[in-house]
Amino acid sequence: QVQLVESGGGLVQAGGSLRLSCAASGRTFSTYAMSWFRQAPEKEREFVAAISQSGIGTTYADSVKGRFTISRDNAKNTVYLQMNSLKPEDTAVYYCQKGGKTIPTMYDSWGQGTQVTVSS
Repeated sequence: QVQLVESGGGLVQAGGSLRLSCAASGRTFSTYAMSWFRQAPEKEREFVAAISQSGIGTTYADSVKGRFTISRDNAKNTVYLQMNSLKPEDTAVYYCQKGGKTIPTMYDSWGQGTQVTVSS
C-alpha cells in the first residue's frame, strides 16, 4: 500500500507563497495520477488540484486557478503544490491523494496532511 506524507505547510501572510510536498512510497508512483485536497475549519474537505501520471495534464478548482500550480517529479516520487498570492481563505489542512480523483468522498482514508495558515 502506498504511503503518502505531506509537508511544507506553515504560517504566511496574505499575498505570500508556500510550496507543499507530498512524498510517496513504492516504485509505482509514475503510474498513477495525484490530487491535492484541503479542509478548512468547520468546512467540508474540497478538491484543490490534480495532475496526470506524466504531469502534462492538470486541473484546478476555480478558487485556486491562476494562483496554485501542481507539479510532480516522478524520479523523486513527489508531487508538489506551489501556492502563490495566498489568501486567508486558503487556510486549511492540505492533503494529497493517489489516483487523481476530484471528489473527496471517493477516498476512504486520509493522511495527517499539512497545515497552511494565511494571516490577513
